[in-house]
Amino acid sequence: MLPRCLGKSSSLEMLALTYNSFHGDIPPFCANKNSLKLVMLGYNRLQGKLPRSMADCTRLEFLHIGHNQINDIFPSWLGVLPVLRGLILGSNAFHGIIGKPPTDHEFPNLCIIDLSNNLFSGMLPSKYMENWNFMKYVVANEGSRYFEVLSTVSSTNKGGDYYQHSYEMIVPVKGVELKYDKTPYDLRIIDFSSNRFEGEIPASIIGSLRALHLLNLSKNALSGHIPSSLGNLTTLESLDLSQNKLSGMIPGSLAQLTFLGYFNVSYNHLWGPIPLGHQFGTFLEDSYQGNSGLCGELLSKKCEGSKSSRPSPPSSLEEDEEAGFPFEFDWYVVLPGVVSGLIVGVVAGNTLADKKREWFAEKFSRRRKPTTTRATRGRRT
Repeated sequence: MLPRCLGKSSSLEMLALTYNSFHGDIPPFCANKNSLKLVMLGYNRLQGKLPRSMADCTRLEFLHIGHNQINDIFPSWLGVLPVLRGLILGSNAFHGIIGKPPTDHEFPNLCIIDLSNNLFSGMLPSKYMENWNFMKYVVANEGSRYFEVLSTVSSTNKGGDYYQHSYEMIVPVKGVELKYDKTPYDLRIIDFSSNRFEGEIPASIIGSLRALHLLNLSKNALSGHIPSSLGNLTTLESLDLSQNKLSGMIPGSLAQLTFLGYFNVSYNHLWGPIPLGHQFGTFLEDSYQGNSGLCGELLSKKCEGSKSSRPSPPSSLEEDEEAGFPFEFDWYVVLPGVVSGLIVGVVAGNTLADKKREWFAEKFSRRRKPTTTRATRGRRT
């Protein structure tokens, strides 16, 4: 178990204990307003709940407790931390609905959030997402700047030595787990995959997070359409919406995401042609499997009529159905007219045939009489 004294130090800045076999509860931290900036407890066997005293860690920038056995609700009380940039809670037993934030200023500096592989339910936390301003604005190129902590270590040298510790993390990027030994400072990630979220993707809110690099909403129960506002996320590199209940067409606006290197919408209820151009010429058919209604030049199922990304016009049957009139209803209207017309046609035809027969007989008899007279006169002569 973790020693209880860890949380009592007023000078402790970094606590990195990942990839061990620690178990039991997490001891209280920051009870004495200490200077913790980094807490890395991931990949252990820790249990229980998060200590509420962490809300007093006002200098905390990065909290990683992923891949443990924490059984708790969403820690909304961490939203008061003024400089928290990374929150990794993935692969635990967090559960419940993520409701509305108590204020409009929760998690003001959040750049990376991982809630994947938990038991969260209800709608996506759109009200929290509205507050994540650092995901809305594309920052200038930070160069080689990373998440890190600089600490002064006393020594015999005048002024002391500086110790640098970078934040490492593993995230699923472009379909594979990518390990960052040094986490880039400008990285923006939302990973809500493998939970029980339902309802629609909030179009206006998700479209405002223009600085996102990775968005993973896969393996939930999300429904509705794919928002065309995702086309606003011009820095997006990885988008995974697979294994949900999404319907409709893939928005053509996604074709303008020129940095998109990974795209997956497999196993939904999508239909229509896939977008054309830019990165969409590089994605494999696996990205679309499980959607029997999709078609495209890169798929085994081709779209009818043209190579364009526009859907083919609906058939007359589809138009009738969309208008609310079943196709069978037309037969009930047409059939009496067809039968009546057939009867009238038969009667009229018989009448005309009789009249023509009489006319023909009359004509024929007139032509025969003069011939008979001439023959008789000839015999007399």
